Amino acid sequence: MNTLFSIPRPENEPVLSYAPGTPERRQIREALKSLKEKPLDIPLIIGGKEVRTGDLGEVRLPHDHGQVVATYHKAGPQEVAAAVASCGEAWKIWSLLPWEERGAVFMKAAELLAGERRALVNAATMLGQSKTVHQSEIDAVCELVDFLKFNVYFMQQIYATQPDQSRGVWNRMDYRPLEGFIFAVSPFNFTSIGGNLASAPALMGNTVLWKPASTGVLSAYEIMRIFLDAGLPPGVINFLPGDSRIMGDAVLSSPELGAVNFTGSEGAFRQIWKSVASHMDTYRNYPRVVGETGGKDFAVVHGSADIAATATALIRGAFEYQGQKCSATSRAYVAASLWEPLLEEMRRQLARVTLGDIEDFSHFMGALIDEKAFRRVQSFLKAAAESAQVELLWGGKAEDGKGYFVEPTIFRTKDPQFLLMEEEIFGPVLTVYVFEDERYEEVLHLCNETSPYGLTGGIFALDRCAVERSAEILRYAAGNFYINDKTTGAVVGQQPFGGGRASGTNDKAGSMHNLLRWTSIRTIKENFTPPKDFAYPYMAKEEE
Repeated sequence: MNTLFSIPRPENEPVLSYAPGTPERRQIREALKSLKEKPLDIPLIIGGKEVRTGDLGEVRLPHDHGQVVATYHKAGPQEVAAAVASCGEAWKIWSLLPWEERGAVFMKAAELLAGERRALVNAATMLGQSKTVHQSEIDAVCELVDFLKFNVYFMQQIYATQPDQSRGVWNRMDYRPLEGFIFAVSPFNFTSIGGNLASAPALMGNTVLWKPASTGVLSAYEIMRIFLDAGLPPGVINFLPGDSRIMGDAVLSSPELGAVNFTGSEGAFRQIWKSVASHMDTYRNYPRVVGETGGKDFAVVHGSADIAATATALIRGAFEYQGQKCSATSRAYVAASLWEPLLEEMRRQLARVTLGDIEDFSHFMGALIDEKAFRRVQSFLKAAAESAQVELLWGGKAEDGKGYFVEPTIFRTKDPQFLLMEEEIFGPVLTVYVFEDERYEEVLHLCNETSPYGLTGGIFALDRCAVERSAEILRYAAGNFYINDKTTGAVVGQQPFGGGRASGTNDKAGSMHNLLRWTSIRTIKENFTPPKDFAYPYMAKEEE
């Protein structure tokens, strides 16, 4: 068609309230009931076909770990090989499909997710990952809808970016998909991240092997079904749950590996990078490695901060979704002049916080994802209890009889480099170091140097000079820096997300910068008036 297609800039998906009496509240109740009554048998999806291996894993409710809501089939080396082959075949057609046709698939997926599948995806996220309805809504629906819509818009912006011209020459740039498949490895804690890790490279014309976390399979499967129902051709995204240690080498040693798109633990990402390096001689191209790992996210509270706003931001930033966000506030540095009233306000608010079964909408928190996560958080609670440098100020209890529950917990430490201030916990634990107000700038340097991570952080201050100084000293301490706001909740198109240092490659999901990682640019020069003799004017002889 002789048409220049145009995608208008999307608006962010509105967050539904789920307040009593609303239609969405009724719909989510029905979806939760249906999923619990009819446990799913989740297959692999390779080349658009369901594959069942018989090697099964279980999806248990973290807040009621005796209940199984799904079983899923695990991939092995044979299934990996089939998926790689499927990626190769699909690439031949998908990589050449016009951009607007690829975009249409994911725009339709966004509409399905925002509409008729909203309740189902939310219910799968709530049950499988123990998210409250609000945490699920902002993640599994709103953020993923935003990724899908905004990425199409960003793709258009990229393709429209073309080089300068000169007389008689036409210069242009061809944004090619990468040669080889993309290995997308997604975490349990954000349904939206899984959907974006797989779909963003695919949007740019690549084919994908998607391995979701075992503790996030249920919601990932529902997203995969949406992609297929939106018209995604067979083999463009292949869905392969399974054990990383079994699948990893088969994937990363393939000569056809084009890139890795990863979100997860720092240790796992380092192993992937080492494996890619060890197989470098076998690859057709140098694989792109994109990753976002963990964080030891900070809040610095200046003496001029607003007490109520700071307390609210710390509670939400540290304890929403049980602290299982890579961006969760985990360490706070608080000016002594504000400490007592701030603690009093936090205690006042925390007295109303409850945790439990996420189907009870009165709860602010659910359960940790599994026993391994629970034991890890327990070990930090134990270390704090045994240290003379630490004082428990709130919470501290952990109970796993029915679900993996840990209370929102606040410690105060006299040692700003105690392990609770340095190591990622991934649980509802906030550790506070109180400093004398005149040491503000010294503490900013301390905050910058304490952790190897560089993901998120925030400053709470009304004094503008204090804000400016923090932004300068903490410039590399956080890829997403917040002023008088919680350290979580980045919005697609508004706050592109990612950090540096040990937190990852900072490729900014939710922006056109991330999509550029999934392209290999070809520059084309066409000369309309090519020279017809080799000689240049300077070579002419001077007249006598």
